[in-house]
Amino acid sequence: MAETVLLEGNAAVAFALKQVNPDVVAAYPITPATEVVQEFSNYVANGEVDTEFVAVESEHSAMSACIGASCAGARVMTGTSSQGLALMWEMLYIASSLRRPIVMAVANRALSGNINIHCDHSDAMGARDSGWIQLFCENTQGIYDTTIQAVRVAENTNVQLPVMVCYDGFVISHAVEVVDILSDAEVRQFIGPFEPVAPLLDIRNPKTIGPLDLQDYYFEHKRNQAEVYKNVEAVVEDVGEAFGKLSGRQYGVVDAYRLEDAEVGIVLLGSTAGTAKDVVDSMRAKGHKVGLLSIRMFVPFPVDKIVGAIQHLKCIGVMDRHAALGSYGAPLFTAVRSALYGKTTVPVLNFMYGLGGREITMAEIEGIFTTLETTAAEGVKGEGIYWIGVRE
Repeated sequence: MAETVLLEGNAAVAFALKQVNPDVVAAYPITPATEVVQEFSNYVANGEVDTEFVAVESEHSAMSACIGASCAGARVMTGTSSQGLALMWEMLYIASSLRRPIVMAVANRALSGNINIHCDHSDAMGARDSGWIQLFCENTQGIYDTTIQAVRVAENTNVQLPVMVCYDGFVISHAVEVVDILSDAEVRQFIGPFEPVAPLLDIRNPKTIGPLDLQDYYFEHKRNQAEVYKNVEAVVEDVGEAFGKLSGRQYGVVDAYRLEDAEVGIVLLGSTAGTAKDVVDSMRAKGHKVGLLSIRMFVPFPVDKIVGAIQHLKCIGVMDRHAALGSYGAPLFTAVRSALYGKTTVPVLNFMYGLGGREITMAEIEGIFTTLETTAAEGVKGEGIYWIGVRE
């Protein structure tokens, strides 16, 4: 039975972890994700979970311990942010290559330098090609719901991959919102009992994990690993549908908002979708045919769903909360434009915004829509890349 409570984003993760009751959580606290492990450690200390909580000396050690516990046959979860995620870099690739169904909350935060503890997506974008599924959340309800769903996605026999639950640091990690929570029994029935695949502690079936893999087979193994990502989209949607039947809140891989008859539209990730929806409603009331596509699953990239939602538009704007230094456009922009290549000639513009926690206002988002409308009428001017909210 659902209950309505007030929770911060980080507390929503910790509460979901408590309800999942994983076997092992190995973590090192880092701003703005510190409260995840702080709150969860209280549940451990109070005997509310059976979890073995491992307080390690670094984020690299945290992921190493998570991988080891998962290989042994445990259900494993953790959380981190920014420099902590970057310190895990080496181990992220190992976790996905070993097909470890680890779930990790990532409170998205800028990477240094200079030192900044506030939100942008540079940490998740840096880990984009590490083989982890990436699910982005719009609000605190989404954080709670997605953390639970991520367990079932990761452990699906057709997936068996690690999952990042990404949410905007401070913007929603520390925002107190109304959240509808499920009972512990409902959550545990939804995720089901953990059934490890090829655990090392199964001594009757000995196996080798992570052996030396040189020119003879490494390429083939990577090719085989790439195939499994084709299964992920269907599993994420099936899990989202099942969660909808349980909670009344259904999830997919994208969230299209007023796009059916739109002439121009924005594509983005994360909490800015909530603000952008208000802008869409406001501009619709003034007669502007605008819409929004919020991408929930960034990795693997749901090409067909995205193309189907936006290829009819006259101009598309992609908002990236990340600067891909030295590249032509940021990751979401390049992924969207690549997906559309050969399917439409609609102009695609890139709008960099919100780096280091810089606020994005409704007026600025309305300005983006106005730029899209002008471009649709007059064509692209300049390189088509804009920096929103930068002081002159």
